[in-house]
Amino acid sequence: MKYSGWPDSGELVVGKVDDITDFGVFVDLEEYEDKRGLCHISEVASGWIKNVRDHVREGQTVVAKVLEVNESSQQIDLSIKDVNEHQRKEKIQEWKNEQKADKWMALAFGEDIDDEQYGAIANALLAEYDSLYDGFEQAAIHGAEALEDVDLDDDEIDVIVDTARQNVSVPYVNVTGYVDLRSPAGDGVDDVKEALKAAEGDGEVSDEIELTVTYVGAPEYRIKVKAPDYKTAESELDASVARAREAIESKGGTASYHRERSGDDE
Repeated sequence: MKYSGWPDSGELVVGKVDDITDFGVFVDLEEYEDKRGLCHISEVASGWIKNVRDHVREGQTVVAKVLEVNESSQQIDLSIKDVNEHQRKEKIQEWKNEQKADKWMALAFGEDIDDEQYGAIANALLAEYDSLYDGFEQAAIHGAEALEDVDLDDDEIDVIVDTARQNVSVPYVNVTGYVDLRSPAGDGVDDVKEALKAAEGDGEVSDEIELTVTYVGAPEYRIKVKAPDYKTAESELDASVARAREAIESKGGTASYHRERSGDDE
């Protein structure tokens, strides 16, 4: 997707070097329709420049900062030297992500989707998320729930979720904790089994979460949670421990939670 308007002053843009002259570099903006900017030789690199071709080449993809936009004269002034390495890498990754999202839109709605339909769907996603990529990523993680506030019909939401879950690589994090479960009752083994079942969620854990409970060595059990982010993972770990504690204490037993193994390493 390319924007039809103009970039803002101070914005970072991705472009391809189209022409190199003695006074500067012309750059075709990759994110904007039919927009071309000029990076004066003094803005290509810091210090004195003997030959601009020592710093850029035709066809090269660059990240530049928009210095000034003059719509009446159709002129966009750019600076390459004002972009540091961190900004360049971050912007390139953002641009690549949006290219991926553009492909996902084509997979979801067909290569022949017209501009009006594309724009309507894209704008609906952008009203809730910072980028199309973010919208697809959240759809992959949370399913239709992530799009419930997006102004799309059910069929559009379903196809976005289906496409996202087939194509988006979702980042996950793992957290681990340990719980000691003890029951003084004669049937204490059964009480512990019930507590472990409760810890696992009894089928009620969200599809986006992977939660496993494994035996370490009596009375210690490991709870491992895989989730999209640390906040969710920690919350699910705490909830699992709380369920186990409630179940075992209801039988007169005890639960002790700790983050590190209390026994010897495996």
